[in-house]
Amino acid sequence: MTGGQLMAEAINRLGPYWTMTRSQVYRELPALAEVGYVRVGKPGPRASVPYSISANGRRAFSRWLNEPTTIGKLRDPIALRTAFMEHMSPATLSEMYADALEQHQEALSEARAISKELAGEDAGASTAMDFAIGHHRSAINWLKARQK
Repeated sequence: MTGGQLMAEAINRLGPYWTMTRSQVYRELPALAEVGYVRVGKPGPRASVPYSISANGRRAFSRWLNEPTTIGKLRDPIALRTAFMEHMSPATLSEMYADALEQHQEALSEARAISKELAGEDAGASTAMDFAIGHHRSAINWLKARQK
C-alpha cells in the first residue's frame, strides 16, 4: 500500500479511537524501511510509493503486540475547559456542552456504523470499535448531566 492508502485504512479501522496525521505516516514509512520492517516497491503514478511489510516487520509487530502496556492518557478539551469553568460565562459553558454533545452523538453514530461494517470481516477491529462506542456514550452521559 502507498502512504495514502495506509492512511485511509488506518482512519477507517482506528480513527474513532486513535489519532494520526498524514505527516506521521509519511515520516515513519522511510524509517521503517531503513530498519528493514517494510520493503519499498517501485514508484507508481504521481511518484506514489508502495510499501509491504517484511518478515522482520511481522516479527517486530508481533513482539510489540505481545509487550505489556499501560493505558493512555486522556486529553479532552471539554474536560480541560470545564476545569476552568469559573472563568466562563454560563452561556459560553452551555454552548460548549451543547456543541460537544452534538459532536459526540455524531461520532457515536459513525463508530456504530464502522463497527457494523467491520463485524463480518474483522472481529478484532469491530471489538476495538466498541471502545470508541463506549467512550462516546460515556461522554454523552457526562455532558447531559452538565446541562441540567
